Amino acid sequence: MEQQLDLLAEKVERVSALVVALRAEKAALTERLLAAESGRAALQQSVEAARERIEALIRQLPEGKA
Repeated sequence: MEQQLDLLAEKVERVSALVVALRAEKAALTERLLAAESGRAALQQSVEAARERIEALIRQLPEGKA
């Protein structure tokens, strides 16, 4: 009986350590996701600004004669 309790205690310790590791991994992944989303938003703003500049330049081009 004592051996079974020792095995159970060992399993509980392993599960507990796994939970701690998974929580840490989740926190790290959440940070990476937030950073990626922030970078994506910044890139979208840059693309939009570039698109607006290109459209402004296109409007300044002389009309072609057909």
